[in-house]
Amino acid sequence: MTRGPTQSTSYADKARLVAKPGANPPAVILVEPQLGENIGTAARAMMNCGLVDLRLVDPKDDWLSEKAIGASSGAGEILQRARRFPTTEEAVADLEVVYATTARRREMVKTVMTVRTAAGDMRARAADGRRLGLLFGREKYGLTNHELSLANTLIEVPLNPEHSSLNLAQAVLIVGYEWFQVGYDGPEVVTTYNHTKPVTKELLQELFDHLEKELILCGFLRNEAKRPSMMVNIRNMLQRADLTVQEVRTLHGMIAELRYGRREDRPKRQPGYKADAVED
Repeated sequence: MTRGPTQSTSYADKARLVAKPGANPPAVILVEPQLGENIGTAARAMMNCGLVDLRLVDPKDDWLSEKAIGASSGAGEILQRARRFPTTEEAVADLEVVYATTARRREMVKTVMTVRTAAGDMRARAADGRRLGLLFGREKYGLTNHELSLANTLIEVPLNPEHSSLNLAQAVLIVGYEWFQVGYDGPEVVTTYNHTKPVTKELLQELFDHLEKELILCGFLRNEAKRPSMMVNIRNMLQRADLTVQEVRTLHGMIAELRYGRREDRPKRQPGYKADAVED
């Protein structure tokens, strides 16, 4: 059965390092956002990180305006499902654990977590079925002390103390990213091969033999006593490169052209000589 070329499928197929969206993700509550574009870019950040429940407390602009939809860059469905609340208390009423973001330390007794620690804490609570929320303040001055008192935990993003302010979408993206990455259990490094593949040891040995032959003929390996150790160094150098089949073909061609290049002082190419001795 052939899978249809849907947009979500094509994006997932292109991804090299894929994380799975966490189950029971937290709601995102934006308090009195000023501009539709800011709501749109925040929705885009949410979609990037698998967050789907957007709650707006007394928004000052239309979150379904053309500018907001355009700024969401494909996350319009989050804006379509967004809910409006008159007060922050009503927006968090059905939640059990609320995390509030702040750039300033307030004079109150609260647990304060870095965003990375908070992400792990949220994942653990979400796994227990708790209903979670992330509270983000106004673009100009953030959350009031009263609004912070509605939260169980405060989240701070460790940044340059000389300039630690973030715009609304940046804040949502950083917290959302850390939430999303806690669920990533794939490789930290991958190599993409596109239309080629890693070279086998057999093909690599053919390259070493070709290179050694030409290095002897040109005089680079003229010292027979040192030749074995020099070839060991050359082999190790090329082994570290993790060559692909296509790269080995290219090196075969380069070696051949250095010997039989189109210059008058080069010997004529021998009949039957193949520069690209390695086949795909």
